Amino acid sequence: MRLLIVNGPNLNLIGQREEEIYGKESFQAFYDELNSKTEVDLDYYQSNIEGELINALQASNHDGIIINAGGYTHTSVAIRDCVKAIKIPVVEVHISNIMERETFRHVSLISEVAEGCIFGFGLKSYDLAIDYFQKVK
Repeated sequence: MRLLIVNGPNLNLIGQREEEIYGKESFQAFYDELNSKTEVDLDYYQSNIEGELINALQASNHDGIIINAGGYTHTSVAIRDCVKAIKIPVVEVHISNIMERETFRHVSLISEVAEGCIFGFGLKSYDLAIDYFQKVK
């Protein structure tokens, strides 16, 4: 099984910003650890640019996609439309519990078109998404 993890804007700063929300570990360190403990073939893509995220989603030939669109979760109709249009199942993840944060973060444009949503479990949210794909797909 091949999965693509797609992270949106500012998620390249995990481990450097708002440690009380995102923790102290960098995403690259987490991804390296994740790769070492799973038999799933993982690929990773991160961009701060909306169109590049859409290009990565459209170009994917993976069995599933795990997306954390960051701030675009709440604003990007284009990413939503892309997730809806592609034939690959997508699971939306968030490190923080978006329902415990600012009101504008309570709305996800992606959730409605994603296969499922996992949020509030820190970086473990990505592990849970991988478990989903392994057990269900």
